[in-house]
Amino acid sequence: MASVDADRIVVEFPLYNVAHRSFKQQLLQSATGGRIGQRGEITVVRALDQVSFRLKPGDRLGLWGHNGSGKTTLLRAIAGVYRPVTGRLDVTGRIASLIDLNLGMDGEASGIENIRLRGVLLGLSRRESDRLIDDVAEFTELGDFLSMPVRTYSTGMHMRLGFAISTAIDADIVLMDEWLSVGDADFQKRAQDRLTHFLARSKILVLASHSEQLLKDMCTRMIHLEHGRIQAAWEQTPAQAPVATEPGRAGEIGQAPVATEPGRAGEPGQAPVPSSVGWAG
Repeated sequence: MASVDADRIVVEFPLYNVAHRSFKQQLLQSATGGRIGQRGEITVVRALDQVSFRLKPGDRLGLWGHNGSGKTTLLRAIAGVYRPVTGRLDVTGRIASLIDLNLGMDGEASGIENIRLRGVLLGLSRRESDRLIDDVAEFTELGDFLSMPVRTYSTGMHMRLGFAISTAIDADIVLMDEWLSVGDADFQKRAQDRLTHFLARSKILVLASHSEQLLKDMCTRMIHLEHGRIQAAWEQTPAQAPVATEPGRAGEIGQAPVATEPGRAGEPGQAPVPSSVGWAG
């Protein structure tokens, strides 16, 4: 069964050769959105801080917050790009990441070779990969260009190919950073229809956006992130006003975690917090 279970996850990025003066720390904090501290001699930015939630089939989670709040970092952590330094993140099911449609594309390879490469990465057989080629070719209408190196494609052709490949295989968990808008007006209509059906077949959606209206229309649960921390969380009926849930209970679906005393470990559903990190601000 598809699921995402995040239990007090912390994601940090080290910064080397950074002076520890308060002015530079404030400048970095305003630029990154994370919290700045020290781990030994290394300055680190804490991009996600004690984030907890659980998702089950049928959940559509919206991530809302300003630039640098941690939305994309959380999507990438779920995708397996970033590994939490503490806490626990368990993800079950096939993931489709629509964060960057062209990620992993080989510019020297042809469109067909890139389709097969994506199939291999997803564990498909050669026969299954060949079926992907037929689907992508029909949808993109790229014709003979599929036999040419991807580096010769225009930006629009790149987006068509990346979108078609990313939505060709049903996924249990779909990760999106803003809603997709691909190609000219005619292609956008077909792309929207394809995306709608693709999402309807998925079991879990995690969508990050600045648009409150989009998140209200699409999502059944919401998390408001600021500086890598959950500020609020609630359930809602899509296209209707959200209904606030009881705050302060950790580990439940769509609810914000409870802050714990630094350095405590061993309690159910909690991960140890490093007490050796000194945090600024």
